Amino acid sequence: MAKKSMIEREKKREALVAKYAAKRVALKEIANDEDLPMEERFKARLKLAKLPRNSSATRLHNRCQVSGRPKAYYRKLKMSRIALRDLASEGKIPGMVKSSW
Repeated sequence: MAKKSMIEREKKREALVAKYAAKRVALKEIANDEDLPMEERFKARLKLAKLPRNSSATRLHNRCQVSGRPKAYYRKLKMSRIALRDLASEGKIPGMVKSSW
């Protein structure tokens, strides 16, 4: 099980990303528009830089929904390999059987 503080920090980041997503998109469109004057584009870049760092989507890290583990994460299942193996061994995932030879 991951530390509760790390899980909560990631939830806080997700909330910030959702809150500032529209503002970020609008500022990026202005900043990347070649038709606008250079000063206006520069002002948009400055406003973008003043937004909280954790509001950037690239700072998000996928975590297991079961254990909160940040590594060995399967996107399709939204869980780590360890949690997946435990649930498969208990027979809680239909069609999945732990292989052994």
